[in-house]
Amino acid sequence: MFPCGFAWGAATAAYQIEGGWEADGKGASIWDTFCHEKGRVFGEHNGDIACNSYELWDRDLECIQQLGLTHYRLSLSWSRLLPDGTTEHVNQKGVQYYNKVIDDLLVCNVTPMVTLYHFDLPQALQDKGGWKSASVASLFDSYARFCFQTFGDRVKLWITINEPYVCAKLGHEDGIHAPGLKEPGTAAYLVGHNMLRAHAMAWHSYDSLYRPKQKGAVSLAINSDWVEPLHPGCPDHVAAAERLLAFSLGWFAWPVFVTGDYPEIMRSAIDAQSERLGHSGGSRLPSFSEDEPQVLGTADFFALNYYTSRKVKPGGGHGRTLCMKSDRDAEEVLDPSWPISGVSWLAVVPDGIRKLLNYIKDTCNNPAVYITENGFAQVGPLQIEDERRCEFYKDTILEVAKAVGEDKVNVRGYFAWSLLDNFEWADGTSVRFGLFHVDFSDTQRRRTVYRSGQEYAKMIQKYKSDQSR
Repeated sequence: MFPCGFAWGAATAAYQIEGGWEADGKGASIWDTFCHEKGRVFGEHNGDIACNSYELWDRDLECIQQLGLTHYRLSLSWSRLLPDGTTEHVNQKGVQYYNKVIDDLLVCNVTPMVTLYHFDLPQALQDKGGWKSASVASLFDSYARFCFQTFGDRVKLWITINEPYVCAKLGHEDGIHAPGLKEPGTAAYLVGHNMLRAHAMAWHSYDSLYRPKQKGAVSLAINSDWVEPLHPGCPDHVAAAERLLAFSLGWFAWPVFVTGDYPEIMRSAIDAQSERLGHSGGSRLPSFSEDEPQVLGTADFFALNYYTSRKVKPGGGHGRTLCMKSDRDAEEVLDPSWPISGVSWLAVVPDGIRKLLNYIKDTCNNPAVYITENGFAQVGPLQIEDERRCEFYKDTILEVAKAVGEDKVNVRGYFAWSLLDNFEWADGTSVRFGLFHVDFSDTQRRRTVYRSGQEYAKMIQKYKSDQSR
């Protein structure tokens, strides 16, 4: 059902679990700054301590072993390694921490997948313009080279940037993620463009300088819902669904996997809306320069973060402002037959992942795919016996199996989000995605396996034994 060597993993991110926000020479990140401003995060929560994985890594490793994972996805804190964001000042304590994490994983026969950037830009670089600045791409490339040089003898699976869509839109248009900017219709496109430039530079650096000896693989993690027209027989609804996919998955997949440029449907919609509202200064969607490394082909696999699905109809942009919503002119609708996870945005649609995997296969030249995030949220009273999440994982993994076995999608791995309950960005610790519960009221941050963690471990064991027959 699943190919030999299939990656069974769980994922985390540095700011969400590590804590130690100013320990041992670490510099501040934009999320440190954001969380320390009043009113930014639910309950004034922050990641100052989080799961305290900086001090309790050994307990995380025990959790990983208890699940029987073959792979573990983690991210590096850029500002823990390079406090001012540049290689001028290397924090050796940070290097030692990640060396230990990587070495411990390998001793336990767990393969690390390492993300270089998971939302936590060094504040020192934000002070110089952050992702809106063209120079950030070369700074990221220098950081990436440092990491390839330092850890690449042992790390063979790399993600450059996690969810550039979320960084761009939630951080620079909606203002609900760090750095908290609200510059609709312009900043998100510029940030997304610079992230693609940064990714491409880092991929080319790896390809020319490190791949011949290290023989690893590099990609970026693209998040996307599955979307389909509310009324499939209505051309306007079909077109709206196509636009929404272009403005989400297509925004970053098309330049890397398909054409080397943004989807034409995206560019034409932005240009038309700009002209309609009298925007001056040319297109708000930047163009790629021929003088810089080519973006097309800069991924050795497709890293997909999938959580939910939507029905789509025209409208929702109101046509009065310059913003992403008005540019794409598509309104998302929840199907009332879909159950809702603990958070309002997360409809539980397991077969959506199969549909999205087939879409990627058909439109992105049948790449190898790692599902790098997928999970189910819990809020409110704690439920260690989390039966709904157990069913979610069972149903979702069955849909992935169908995509592999029946549809011949080249899926190489599945990573649950998340290993631990953690700091869930603007929701703080009020939303729980973990396979292990973390008691944030306990100074020891006690970890307790959920029933879903136990069931996931059983599924891993079963599928691994099936592969060995």
